[in-house]
Amino acid sequence: MKLTGRQLLHTTIACAMAFTLLAAPLASGGTAYAQEAVADQVKTISTAGMQSQQQATSHIQYNIQAKLNTDDMTITGKQTVKYRNTSKDKLNDVVFRLFADANRSKDTQSSMFVRANGEIAKEYPDKKPEDFLGGIDIIRVKDASTGAILATTNEKQALTVQLAKALGKDEEVTLELEYKTKIPFGSQRLSYYKDIINGAHWFPVMSVYDEAAHKWNKTPYSKTFETDYYEVADYTVAMDVPDKLQIAMPGQMSEKSGEAGRKIVTTKSDKTRELVFFSSEKFHKASKTKNGLTIEYVYYNDNNDPAKTAVINKYIDEAFKVIEFFGDKFGKYEYPDFRIVESHVEGVAVEFARLIQMGRVSPNAVPEKDSVFVHEIAHQWFHSIIGNDSETESFLDEGFADFSKVYYYDAQGDKMNGFDSARIDTFTLDRAINSPNDQAGDSPDALYYKKGRLAIYELYRTVGQAKFDAFMKEYFNRYAYRNATVAGLLQTIEDQFGKTVRDRMDDNLNKPNFEFKPEYQMTEAEMAEYMRLSLVGIYDGIDQSYPKLPKETMYKVLNKAMHGEPLAIIYSSPVNAEAKKQQEQFFENISNVLNMGGVKPVILSEKQAVKKQLETSLAKSNVIVIGNPKSNSFIQALKPAIIAKSEQAGFPWKEVMNTKGLLGGYGIMHPYNKDRLVVHYFWTDDHMTQKSAEQLLAGIGMQSLSVTSNFQQYIVKKADGSIYKEKHVENPIAKFFEQAE
Repeated sequence: MKLTGRQLLHTTIACAMAFTLLAAPLASGGTAYAQEAVADQVKTISTAGMQSQQQATSHIQYNIQAKLNTDDMTITGKQTVKYRNTSKDKLNDVVFRLFADANRSKDTQSSMFVRANGEIAKEYPDKKPEDFLGGIDIIRVKDASTGAILATTNEKQALTVQLAKALGKDEEVTLELEYKTKIPFGSQRLSYYKDIINGAHWFPVMSVYDEAAHKWNKTPYSKTFETDYYEVADYTVAMDVPDKLQIAMPGQMSEKSGEAGRKIVTTKSDKTRELVFFSSEKFHKASKTKNGLTIEYVYYNDNNDPAKTAVINKYIDEAFKVIEFFGDKFGKYEYPDFRIVESHVEGVAVEFARLIQMGRVSPNAVPEKDSVFVHEIAHQWFHSIIGNDSETESFLDEGFADFSKVYYYDAQGDKMNGFDSARIDTFTLDRAINSPNDQAGDSPDALYYKKGRLAIYELYRTVGQAKFDAFMKEYFNRYAYRNATVAGLLQTIEDQFGKTVRDRMDDNLNKPNFEFKPEYQMTEAEMAEYMRLSLVGIYDGIDQSYPKLPKETMYKVLNKAMHGEPLAIIYSSPVNAEAKKQQEQFFENISNVLNMGGVKPVILSEKQAVKKQLETSLAKSNVIVIGNPKSNSFIQALKPAIIAKSEQAGFPWKEVMNTKGLLGGYGIMHPYNKDRLVVHYFWTDDHMTQKSAEQLLAGIGMQSLSVTSNFQQYIVKKADGSIYKEKHVENPIAKFFEQAE
């Protein structure tokens, strides 16, 4: 799961972090790659084990009949589960996970959705706190061969079933379970909200038996992250649903008529790690088939917007491309189907077996730049095909999924989302990458994703691409359709590369304060270029997402300059010593972002110099004017035209500039050039008071050039900080940064 559902917000935060990195000393490292080994130097890849795994029948088989009642949002289910004991232990009981019971209490529900549910509660004031809760009631469990009802213990989301007789190695037992699941309202992995039902964790699932520890896994679902730890199984599911609902599930789906107003939707989904469903009356479906794989996108398009349909089809094309890349690098995606579901989820995207859940899709989206989409597809290898205990070793799926993402983008020549996006994370954390969820604190993204992918990237650089790719195929072959462990990963590394490489990876994963090798870190020049590309990418993304923003929007002067258009900074002159100091301080304040964007402006102040260039270089430049307009030669020379352009933009120039005690900024089109901007940061007194200066220096200046604030065309404040005049377009992400301040 990628904790970043809003991609733009995530990228902007990363960019802000990069500002901090720029201010810190940077270690210069070499960029020489390790020599790639020729194929015959790599140890032989074992394929026999994989082939036998793929051909064998899963040792767990489900046959589920369920009925979805949308009147009271419940699911009544009856399932037959055939379980074969693959361990050497005699089993007197078996355990089913009841993760739906995490919704019994707010105390056990995931904290990841608290804020979202708080907003939903405001949106639906008629909903009571208990409406946000749910759970699963077990009615009975029977031995299918005898019909005998079996004794059970239901505790902390684990249902222990006492078997009629002990189960030896390779012996089978078939159980029948009846249950009723209450779906909570709001935002959870299992929930309903608006038109959609999110259907994860809705039925009892066989736990994983730990043969080494001689016990079943009974860990409750994590409040802070994920606890999805399953064996692959063969599923046949028949769900009785209202006829108007469109359903998405993994596997080969079909449907037939049921009772009046209802239908039966069936899926056959073999070797699948988990079985989820999504339903909505509003779902549209688009699909394509290529080389035996059908990719289906289930999406919203209430207005039948052709642009939305077009971008959905582009996403499908991108999915084929990503799956082909990962299949070539790691091992083939052998399932005949893959589904993507658009939903109302915000802040997260979620991986499931053969299906991923994404947030709402804009018709202006650019699938080739949707890194969350690529991350979630990568989970089909690292979670779905290769499983792991995401309660204790989340690194194994999140770290590898995020590394896979940057590997893919690097191969496409995308430096912003490629390996450099991993190399930039050189800060250390005082905990081990391979930490369980309860020790990750509020840093699972930094720990499992960022540090995890960096540790894998170091291995990639250490051994070279050819050896690394062969190693990944070997890792895949050993653990496809099984559950991997960090110990197993390290053993595979040792078998392929020797003990020295294994020990380094062991330290990187299992000791705190992992430090990326200096020789693979970015040089100062590489860091500066990456920061420039980051900023350009963010600003371009805003322009693409908000194509109707007024041309006078102030941040655009920075974006234009970052794309190579000339920029001039013009100070007011002559001014008193205090005003001169304040002008220089203001420029110093915005110069950080100019430097990061690779912008090298021309700085002018003297009247003759400005006059000389007014109709030549300044006519071709974007201009940032700083200071009182009465003593600024650029403003005075073009005053009538500037007043006219201000009126066109709705800015009351005369009124503002003739009122004492004001300060602010405004943007207009250049009087001499329709393709250039003029942004003026001003104060109407000879100089600002200290309080006013702080507002302009720390507030108005940076905020108006930033894409994390509202999109300002002009803003004027009084000396006390109150707004005098303002015109802006609201930026949806601005509220998050306001809350953080």
